[in-house]
Amino acid sequence: MRASSGTISETIANRGGSQPSIFSSFLAGEICLIVIVTLSQKQCPFSGLSFFSFSPSLSFLLDLLKKQEKGERGLHLNFNRETVMKEKKRQRVCRRPRAGWRLEENKTVGGLSSLLAQHHRNASNCFGFSSRCKSKSCTFPPLSSEISSTTEGCGEVLMPQNSSATCPQELLRGNCIPLCLCVEAAIALPAIMKRRADTTYSPLPRTKRRVDESSSDDESLSRQDSSQNDSLSDQEDHRPSFSMPSISASSFDAQDNDDSAQTSSKFSMYNSVSQKLMAKMGFREGEGLGKFSQGRKEIVEASTQRGRRGLGLTLQGFQGELNVDWRDEPEPSATEKVNWFPECTTEIPDADELKDWLILGPRKLKIEDETEFCTEDLLHTLLRCKTVFDDLEGEEMRRARTRSNPYETIRGGIFLNRAAMKMANIDHCFDYMFTNPKDSQGKSLVKDREGELLYFGDVCAGPGGFSEYILWRKRWHAKGFGMTLRGPCDFKLEDFYAAPSELFEPYYGEGGVDGDGDITLPENVTAFRNFVMENTDRRGLHFLMADGGFSVEGQENIQEILTKQLLLCQFLTALSTLRTGGHFVCKTFDLFTPFSVGLVYLLYLCFDRISLFKPVTSRPANSERYIVCRGLKPGSDAVREYMFKINLKLNQLRNRETDVTEVVPLNIIKDDTDFFQFMVNSNESLCVVQIKALAKIHAYVLDPSLSEPRQADIRKECLKLWGVPDKARVAPSSSDPKNKFYELTKNSDVDAFQSKVTPLDSKTLSKLRQIFDYRCIVGGGEQIFLLALGKSQIYTWDGKMPLRWKKMENFKLELPRETLLSVEIVQELKGEGKAQRRISAVHVMDALILNGTDVRDQHFNQRIQMAEKFVKAVAKPSRPDMNPIRVKEVYRLEEMEKIFVRLEMKMTKSSGGVPRLSYTGRDDRHFLPTGLYIIKTVNEPWTMAYSKNSNKKFFYNKLTKESTYDMPPKAAAPFRVCHSERLFWAWVEGVIVHDSQTRTDPEKLSKDEFLTFIHQRHQY
Repeated sequence: MRASSGTISETIANRGGSQPSIFSSFLAGEICLIVIVTLSQKQCPFSGLSFFSFSPSLSFLLDLLKKQEKGERGLHLNFNRETVMKEKKRQRVCRRPRAGWRLEENKTVGGLSSLLAQHHRNASNCFGFSSRCKSKSCTFPPLSSEISSTTEGCGEVLMPQNSSATCPQELLRGNCIPLCLCVEAAIALPAIMKRRADTTYSPLPRTKRRVDESSSDDESLSRQDSSQNDSLSDQEDHRPSFSMPSISASSFDAQDNDDSAQTSSKFSMYNSVSQKLMAKMGFREGEGLGKFSQGRKEIVEASTQRGRRGLGLTLQGFQGELNVDWRDEPEPSATEKVNWFPECTTEIPDADELKDWLILGPRKLKIEDETEFCTEDLLHTLLRCKTVFDDLEGEEMRRARTRSNPYETIRGGIFLNRAAMKMANIDHCFDYMFTNPKDSQGKSLVKDREGELLYFGDVCAGPGGFSEYILWRKRWHAKGFGMTLRGPCDFKLEDFYAAPSELFEPYYGEGGVDGDGDITLPENVTAFRNFVMENTDRRGLHFLMADGGFSVEGQENIQEILTKQLLLCQFLTALSTLRTGGHFVCKTFDLFTPFSVGLVYLLYLCFDRISLFKPVTSRPANSERYIVCRGLKPGSDAVREYMFKINLKLNQLRNRETDVTEVVPLNIIKDDTDFFQFMVNSNESLCVVQIKALAKIHAYVLDPSLSEPRQADIRKECLKLWGVPDKARVAPSSSDPKNKFYELTKNSDVDAFQSKVTPLDSKTLSKLRQIFDYRCIVGGGEQIFLLALGKSQIYTWDGKMPLRWKKMENFKLELPRETLLSVEIVQELKGEGKAQRRISAVHVMDALILNGTDVRDQHFNQRIQMAEKFVKAVAKPSRPDMNPIRVKEVYRLEEMEKIFVRLEMKMTKSSGGVPRLSYTGRDDRHFLPTGLYIIKTVNEPWTMAYSKNSNKKFFYNKLTKESTYDMPPKAAAPFRVCHSERLFWAWVEGVIVHDSQTRTDPEKLSKDEFLTFIHQRHQY
């Protein structure tokens, strides 16, 4: 191979530093041979390899050098068989290429050299061998230890057959470049070191064996190369020269006399076992391993390859230092402090004043200059810390974030997602102001005595984690209304494992269940407001939660600007749906712009107190925070209408250069010094927290060994403090209705459920001794028991043995699991004549167990009140396709006349033109009554009587003669008594209960006879 210039020499000379060169093996005096290794996929580096040997061209070597320069560590070069064979075919160096040589698993690099040398010595048609070098100027050390120390020059080496050089130095002058290329050295070397560290490995005998083999072969072949030296010496002056390292034999002798156990302080970090193993292999500070210290001098560094980066990729922007000290962060703790804004004393402005507050300006898409509510230094540091993660792979960032956050393992716990746990965190820190809302005097906003539900709203909150927490805490005592975008961001009620999703009703604005749920559309906000008011007795919600956000990938720094309208519409929805005294919590992001701070100022005016709070469940490295508002003031309609107009304006200016830049003039905000200073302090303190958290993640990315040791302990402390069980999220198990029935009733006497009703007629009328002990209900069908196991898994039983629960078919109804009711299935009618509509409905007569709450021992009136509350919670007014569920109207027996007023004769489709007796309920629907249930509600020996002196009812114990105006606990008849002692007055043919009825049966109990009996008993 001829070289026309000194390119190779210059390239080798420029290979400085500790990183190994592809020429380093040659410079150290190793075998002069090029080895191209093709690795099989997922294969040990020293198992099943194929080797090809040839003499490369100059262009080929230069190409190798360029490829090596691009490698990250060691040699990361990819060669395939096709590339090698093309080069061999072009040069025709080896007539018979030797392919398929196999290297056994436990062979080392040295073994590889010996193995190849042995193969090539027997291939005279490919390679010749040199004799010993006699040159006085040769500085190459001998390869064989058996060569006499007085011999000058190097030992035998392999070289091409047509070369006349007698040593590597002369070989260089002949422009024939010998080379040993170790492919994938960075992978191979650790594996070799591991094998050498094995106690079963003995390096000294192996070294001796290799030397013996080499010596014997060298002696037999030394005479073949004696003539090659003479043929090459004449061309010496016309060939490029290479500067070689000066290595004398005395240096090696001195090395052998040193103490082998010595180690450098540079390597003192390694344990004594590692140091001894290295010493046995002849390690010396500043020198490489190997017989002639030809190995690399630096420790092979651990791979810095991260994630799925391309090999050799370096993220220049990420590798630098952030110069932020994150190690002084406070110790993680489960306790948190809430800081409230100062109480606002400014009156809510009227509409005339508010209309002058709106300011338009050019649209902005940058945040760097928003320094009115935060110092410039903090803002720019925050943006810089965010920017360094732009090029980092997402998975790599997430892994570091998981290790760096001490609260990370709290996650979602038993709930659908992390949002539910955030709500649990916030609710606790604010003294449960959401699950137990109170007014400014500390009185509950929910009127339990009136059977009122806790009404809440959840907007922009798919899949519904906030609502799952509230319903888990309150069960059937709460009713939720939600609006969010339809599609992948919709509510996932089927994934509510911890709470009954049947108590939550999604509504998507204009169009109801068929709407799109876009909160930025004014018609959707109006429709949602109307729907909420219609179903909360025109009072509004007790509190509203909002958790809106959308992906801003690639634009994280201007997230606040991109989500400005979403933030406005969430605030608008709160003012539109909350009742006076109601509460509000909403997720926000950065609050640097006058627009965002102006919105906060409007809430500051409308609520008693507001706070900006970042819970520990919100990752410290993001800009997320929550605005919590307590106690909506009366008279906030002007601000609500103002926000509505702002939203209209934003929709008009969409995709234009002009935008709404301020909703409250900056001078008004700054004039309120208490608000302004608190806002600045809040922004800056949260900035500091976020900057340190980002710097911490940066450090954890660079050092994968870092971790937070207290994550498990913090998780337990927080969950215990918040009252959330430390359990995994598990889907509710499906169970057999029969087993579930016995489980819920606690294996109580089933005979009580089989009790037959006592017919009421003239003969049994005397059983009604004390009319104040009874309540009455209009019947419309057969009384049965209903068992709900969640969603549409509803079963019925007729109360007869054997116990057989039947699935309700062709019935659209959803009820919370673990619910047991006494009901009737009634055919309800609406309208008359041909336009009449018929629908099957569930009428609740009594409640036994409500979503796992056993109420059988409560008074009948309380059970009915609870049933009404339960039914109101599960009702779906937006779903007319579902079968309705209602609670029977209950009357006092002494007020039975009110029932007859509700009876009228109506035409039905199946009556053949004959009017039928109908009972009209509290709504427009009516049904055909079958009779009257009379239920005993006072337990023996207690009874109720009427005091003429005080004109009040009182309870009287027939055994102890005790009397009291307050109901004793034992006087309440449980379900077992009410069910077993009930009577039924059947309204069959011949029973007169309406004036238009003419056919009468004297032996049957009529209305007049019954009313006369009641009036007589009422006087006693």
